[in-house]
Amino acid sequence: MALCVAGLLSAGGASAPAAAYDQLVEKHTFEMPSLTTVGGKTIKQVRIGWEAYGKLAPNKDNVILVAHYFSGDSHAAGKYKAEDAAPGYWDAIIGPGKPLDTDKYYIISSDTLVNLSVKNPTVVTTGPATVDPDTGKPYGMSFPIVTIRDFVNVQKALLQSLGITRLEAVAGGSMGSFQAIEWSVAYPDMVKRVIAVIPAGEADAWTNGWLDIWASPIRLDPNWNHGDYYGKVEPLAGLTLALRIVTLHAQSPLRIDKAFDRKWAKEDANPLDSLDNRYAVSAALDTAAAARAKVSDANHFLYLVRANELWVAGHGKTLEEGLKQVKAPMLILPAKNDMLLLPDMARQVRDLVQADGGKVEYQEIVGEWGHLDGIVNIAQVGDKIRSFLAK
Repeated sequence: MALCVAGLLSAGGASAPAAAYDQLVEKHTFEMPSLTTVGGKTIKQVRIGWEAYGKLAPNKDNVILVAHYFSGDSHAAGKYKAEDAAPGYWDAIIGPGKPLDTDKYYIISSDTLVNLSVKNPTVVTTGPATVDPDTGKPYGMSFPIVTIRDFVNVQKALLQSLGITRLEAVAGGSMGSFQAIEWSVAYPDMVKRVIAVIPAGEADAWTNGWLDIWASPIRLDPNWNHGDYYGKVEPLAGLTLALRIVTLHAQSPLRIDKAFDRKWAKEDANPLDSLDNRYAVSAALDTAAAARAKVSDANHFLYLVRANELWVAGHGKTLEEGLKQVKAPMLILPAKNDMLLLPDMARQVRDLVQADGGKVEYQEIVGEWGHLDGIVNIAQVGDKIRSFLAK
């Protein structure tokens, strides 16, 4: 599957790195007349947002593409405005002298199709909430199903529009790792290296079962109305509950227990006295999910779920067949306490690539955040990333 933050749930949150990427970031928009999806459907007037850090070399051979996670977007480093509360999610490793060194590399990051945060003014995406140019109304459920390969194909078109034909590396966390791996399968001659953080090579049955649980609250919300809610009451209750599930699933018992223990949400409201009285963890989940829901769209959530359900490296093939097409050396960085994309899933990719003679390096990120260690504690494997890029 592919998943990460739906809002950091904690007693204090994660602190921003001390030395953030020191230049303000500009958001750009890429447009293509049409995209033919893996499923053979046509999407007209495709638009996605992108941003970059560093300077593109004259011969355009210093590019690293960063792909984002399920609930993420292109904002991987820096700030749009000096007063922004926090920099992009991987700012700890992107910038001058950092592992993804902007004194050396030109780092590009883009929003995916069907991006969850379609209501965020800094996100540019095409999906169910987009107006269909043929009807003048939002697509809704008429929007074609899209896959991880479709995300990659749009990124490839973006790079081609910039005259970029070779990538020093493709890196990404969670769903971003899916895209990084798919790049190496779909366009092996373009990709020099792959950095797959909190990864999996496919969505297995267990993962797909969870993905369906994620989606279920939206489908059960009567306001969803089979995706026909634009201009009407939106399925906010279902979307919020879905994001609540994701928020908890992306963390670990270590973090949750440390942050909340068995504290009550209100000191004078004992859960023994009333079913309305709740524990602190439940109240915090509500707050995090409600904040996330304000910039999210329920249909986009469902389409992202489906893209992740369909995920297998080398779309349409078995995982073994797909990974045989990988030529690029891989750096695989799972989170030791990940309960969402289990480390065994990363080891499976490692073992299959190595069995076929591929070059793979592997290191686990150790921490208490679970799946989110791939975001919150990415600096822990900074030296490993640096040395991998130097080879």
